Amino acid sequence: MGKYTEDEIEKIIGDLNDIQCTDLISVSSHLNSCRTNLALAKKYKEVHPAFGFHPEQALPSDAEIETLLSWIEKNKDEMIAIGEVGLPYYLRKKTNKHVRFPFEGYVELLEQFLKRANAWNKPVILHAVYDDASVVIDLLEKHSIHKAHFHWFKGDPLTTQRMINNGYTISVTPDVLYEKEIQTLVKQYPLEQLMAETDGPWPFKGKFTDQMTHPKMIHASVARIAELKGVSLSDSYRELYRNTVRFYELKL
Repeated sequence: MGKYTEDEIEKIIGDLNDIQCTDLISVSSHLNSCRTNLALAKKYKEVHPAFGFHPEQALPSDAEIETLLSWIEKNKDEMIAIGEVGLPYYLRKKTNKHVRFPFEGYVELLEQFLKRANAWNKPVILHAVYDDASVVIDLLEKHSIHKAHFHWFKGDPLTTQRMINNGYTISVTPDVLYEKEIQTLVKQYPLEQLMAETDGPWPFKGKFTDQMTHPKMIHASVARIAELKGVSLSDSYRELYRNTVRFYELKL
């Protein structure tokens, strides 16, 4: 939510009743993002913030990490989860191969978050795709994290099956309407471990080209998931809604 303009946020909140959406989970990217999400949650009862550090950016200094973790600990009772956290797959791929990438630093930072998730009994929202996913699964197992939500996940079938076996949850975005890779993932993953998301304000293609990413797009995703899983639309809505409420312990 924090990356939308104020006018866009007000429109999204104002539209929720009309699109039959009750609540929003808003992840954070860094300390300022955490602060913004906390302010939004205090202003709008529908917003539930998650606090973390998105890995697809430069690794913060030790002092910045300490400040961030201290702020999160102080405000942990206000957050619904730790997130978004994970490993920098795309950033690493874009980095000049002749420049040493500080991957170990990102792993250490993720471990800091996982330790706190365990201690505070909070779910974790993860950015972990392709080759990085198995590394993250190793860390989740190491730190006994069971409530793991892999957002917009992409990976090979064996890693996917490992996630299924561990009881991890994934969520898919509106690109399930046109991305074969995501459609294949939905077919493999059990419906009871699926959720839907928008990842707004990230833009989408197909029927949503040039549109502001909006929670109403979830309805098209739910319908496509129903088709891919071979279930009724009502069953798709019921399961995805129940999965989300149960995972985040929402009190609706």
